[in-house]
Amino acid sequence: MAGDVITYCSAGGVVIAEGRVLLVRKRQVAEVRLPKGHVEPGESREEAALRETMEETGYAALQTVADLGLLTVEFAHEGQRVVRTESFYLMALAGPERRPRSEEDEAKFEPFWAPLGVAEALLTFESEREFFRRAASHPSASNSTSTTTGR
Repeated sequence: MAGDVITYCSAGGVVIAEGRVLLVRKRQVAEVRLPKGHVEPGESREEAALRETMEETGYAALQTVADLGLLTVEFAHEGQRVVRTESFYLMALAGPERRPRSEEDEAKFEPFWAPLGVAEALLTFESEREFFRRAASHPSASNSTSTTTGR
């Protein structure tokens, strides 16, 4: 119905390791994003962030380091106004474990590691650039010395 507002919450991860950040390239449209998705009923923001990041990237050994806060974004989608509350967590790799992604996620997302110095410019949307800046400036981001990114 015209005039309706769709509201929902999303959560995702900013995974930083070895001076790089884990991003996803959407295959159907020209977008580079941070991994994120809907918070499901009964799920915490942190649980959703871990699940969505694992589903979209295949990295299974993730741990949250810091809550990067919330932003509310508004946009039009298919003729409707959408208000989305986004939240992200700074994450680290706890190990090299990967798991197979679903056919749907394989078809939609291509995960890749980008150097911290260029990642912000690659991201399509300002809200995700803001979360990247929050993560990159967090004291824990510079402490990541993991060697499990599979270069």
